[in-house]
Amino acid sequence: MPTPTDQDQSDLPTPRPISIVRTRGDRVFRRLATGAGLATFVILALIGLFLLLEALPALKDQGWKFFTNFEWNPPPRGTTFGIGAVMYWTVVVATISLVIAVPVSIATALFITEYAPPWLGRPLTSLVDLLAAVPSLIYGMWGVLFLNPRMIGLSEWLSTHLGFIPIFEVHNDAFGNSAFVGGSILSLMVIPICTAVMREVFSQAPAGEKEGALALGGTRWGMIRAVVLPFGKGGIVGASMLGLGRALGETIVLALVLSPSFLISPRILERGANSVGALIANNFGEGGSGLGLNALMAAGLSLFLLTLVVNTLASVVVARSRSGQGVEI
Repeated sequence: MPTPTDQDQSDLPTPRPISIVRTRGDRVFRRLATGAGLATFVILALIGLFLLLEALPALKDQGWKFFTNFEWNPPPRGTTFGIGAVMYWTVVVATISLVIAVPVSIATALFITEYAPPWLGRPLTSLVDLLAAVPSLIYGMWGVLFLNPRMIGLSEWLSTHLGFIPIFEVHNDAFGNSAFVGGSILSLMVIPICTAVMREVFSQAPAGEKEGALALGGTRWGMIRAVVLPFGKGGIVGASMLGLGRALGETIVLALVLSPSFLISPRILERGANSVGALIANNFGEGGSGLGLNALMAAGLSLFLLTLVVNTLASVVVARSRSGQGVEI
């Protein structure tokens, strides 16, 4: 005999199954989107495979010394080559650009989302985004002809007053064409990327918490510090890593600005630095073929893997910040 509970449950309506009926247009779009996504991964894998196959002769010839050697004398000039110093300067220049770009990007994104009225915020957003459309060659030419001579005075001031810190020490007054100048120019190319991501994340901060902070008597800056910045910390980290990936792969600007050096030094104001991209750009014409070309391909493979790892980590962090996971408000 059924119990009252069973009778109550039997009287409940049965949920109607939900079926998705895709139109022909939906199916076509789904296949196109899936194909485009798969094509991206296939192209990326093919690029990596091509670089690996081309780099194998050079990696076999030098072994692990390729990653630790500071010299770059591939055939026909010599028999010893490695990217130890070049990779060091690549990371240093990219780090300098982030040190300059990240605070500027945070301030710009906060001003657009929290302070600027709509009539001003929209043009500023478009203006910042337009900076990303300026060709690298223009930045490089502007850096060589305009910024580099004018940064010598700043470099001298930093060396005079902060020379007791190793990174600001300079020998023989060798200013200009330094890692500091290269990183400063590169920061202008990183700012639009970082600002765009941070602006998007800051705009998603919960309106209820923001209004609650203001209702409790907090100032606007207090509300930003208590609500917006904690919510957007994942976006700040992700934007910084995306900017780092952009800075690591830059080529033409650093090829024009930097004075090539294959020595590791902590002095960022002193003339002489390098990057993997600049190394390839400056030597590809004379690399010719054979082991010299394979050496450049091996350097490109190292940079490819480094930027791939950085951008993958950045995508993960940005995705977490957008969903609000791992953020305490």
